Amino acid sequence: MDRRARAAYIEAMNIGTLIFTWMHGREVGRDEAGNRYFEERKPRGERARRWVLYAGAPDASAVPAEWHAWLHYTVDAPLSSPKRTWQAPHQPNATGTPGAYRPAGHDYEGGRRQAATGDYEAWTPGS
Repeated sequence: MDRRARAAYIEAMNIGTLIFTWMHGREVGRDEAGNRYFEERKPRGERARRWVLYAGAPDASAVPAEWHAWLHYTVDAPLSSPKRTWQAPHQPNATGTPGAYRPAGHDYEGGRRQAATGDYEAWTPGS
């Protein structure tokens, strides 16, 4: 990582989280997106705190399922089962971005949709 990229990376992070990570954190692993996962070296309570340092902008939907389970103490170790051929790669939630799903008929997709086919019959109370 070059100097400018590192500076931008550090600016995007909460400085308090960085300091806490340097002082108390032990890296557990990384995901395909470059997010780094940590836990406390010396837990102060019943269980060690767990957290993530995002590779880019902080976005909780960018955490894959296997790491989400670990972060929320559902499993003791990150799930490491091999990816199946039918599994799609993890994608963050795209709601509110240009990459969001917009069905035909959405205003941004032209605002026109197919006419109703007549197979719908409205329900009337008491009928």
